[in-house]
Amino acid sequence: MIRRPGLPRRIVPGAGRAALRTVPRVAYNTYLNYMEEPRKAGLFALLHAAGSAEGFVESKLAALGLSIPKLAALGRLVEAGDSLPLGQLAERLACVKSNVTQLVDRLETDGLVAREPDPNDRRSRLAVITQAGRRAYEAGSRLQSQAESQFFNALSGDDRARLADLLGKLERVPG
Repeated sequence: MIRRPGLPRRIVPGAGRAALRTVPRVAYNTYLNYMEEPRKAGLFALLHAAGSAEGFVESKLAALGLSIPKLAALGRLVEAGDSLPLGQLAERLACVKSNVTQLVDRLETDGLVAREPDPNDRRSRLAVITQAGRRAYEAGSRLQSQAESQFFNALSGDDRARLADLLGKLERVPG
C-alpha cells in the first residue's frame, strides 16, 4: 500500500494484515471519522455534525485572528454597553471565571479588550472592549453569518426548517 504523507492508517477489525487502510484527514478529528456507519450513531452523529459546523466557522474566523469564544466574549461586551466585570462576563458566557480570565488575557494580548478598575467595586476589574475589538467584532459577526449561510446552503430551505424543528424538539427534552 502506498501511504500518502499526513494520512493516518487504521486497522479494519477482522480483516487481518491487509486491513490497514488510509483514512483521509478531517477538520474535526473524532473517532466518528473512523466508524463504518456513523449515520446510525444517533447522538454521536449529532455531535459530529455540530463539531463539523464549529470547525467550519472556526476556520473562517481564524482569518481574522478570532475564534468562536473570542467573538462571543466581544459580543457580550458590545451588548452590555462595552464593558462588564469579569464575573458577569463569565455568567453571560456560561463558563467558569478562570476560563474567562484566560480568554480576556488572549483578547487583551490581541488588543481587543483592556482591563480597567471597576469604579463601583474596588475588588473587581472590568473587561472593556477597545476600538480594535469593536471592529473585530463587527467583521467577525459578518464573517460568522456568511460562514453559517455557506455551511447551511448544503441543505434545502425545507431541510433547514426541518432541522430547526428537530433541534427545537431536542432542546425541550426534559433532563
